[in-house]
Amino acid sequence: MMTVKQVSLLTGVSIRTLQFYDEIGLFKPTKITDAGYRLYDENALETLQQILFFKELDFTLKEIKAIMENPRFDKTAAFKKQRELIQFKRDRLNALLELLDKLIKGERCMDFKDFDMSGYFRVLTAFKQTHADEIIEQFGSMEHFDEMVSEMKSREDEIAGMAVKQYGSLEHYTKAMEKNLEQFLSHGPHITQQDAGDLTKKTDEITRRLTADLKKDAASSDVQEIVHELISFTNACSGGIDMGENYWPFMAESYLSNSVFIEATDKKYGTGASIFIGHAIQAFLGMDLADN
Repeated sequence: MMTVKQVSLLTGVSIRTLQFYDEIGLFKPTKITDAGYRLYDENALETLQQILFFKELDFTLKEIKAIMENPRFDKTAAFKKQRELIQFKRDRLNALLELLDKLIKGERCMDFKDFDMSGYFRVLTAFKQTHADEIIEQFGSMEHFDEMVSEMKSREDEIAGMAVKQYGSLEHYTKAMEKNLEQFLSHGPHITQQDAGDLTKKTDEITRRLTADLKKDAASSDVQEIVHELISFTNACSGGIDMGENYWPFMAESYLSNSVFIEATDKKYGTGASIFIGHAIQAFLGMDLADN
């Protein structure tokens, strides 16, 4: 058995931190003596080691506690997953160091691929540990959830670009998606399939009125009245989902410059409709249209 002081010296974790871990129920001593001294055996040290690996991967204490208290928690499987994630983190940091070396030498290197979404995928990994039952209920199986994550990883650069534009940063995107996923797993989709069809019809009806005359001034009062209706309706239908503070500027940019958006919108509402909608949204938001 080791005392709390000995554990602190061995691990580098302060005595106060070890006491705090005990207070919140994250890391309990193996035994407390009659005199009130905390004692730890080898199994306890292994648990602390696992906690420190999770902390190295930027998991919060709340997340770590939930993961390790899960009845399905497998410490060996967790060590394997931690190794995989730490290796991923190492490779990412090595790539960033190489990029910094190039910049220090004066090389011009506009490479952003290493500012990745590892934080977001870490959250998804944590959800697998803490919300297994809910994931299976909402996705049908853990395999379907894993397929969704794999598909997202294959489009990581595309999603990261969208996330920064729509949410301001990958950190804000990750927090918003964590909240949204928590809500989805707890309550399921906030609208039924029937409701979704009705909402689509209503959105289409508003958009058709908005694009009825593409020769109008996008900033005119009657056009802006319809834009206000469209934005208010969409926001009201979000069901509390965090769409990001830059959602509408991002949508305006998509209507103006995203070839997929432009092609689909123009096909449905007429040639020039996408650009018209983009300008109308920008006018509503008070954005500068000079460069468009």
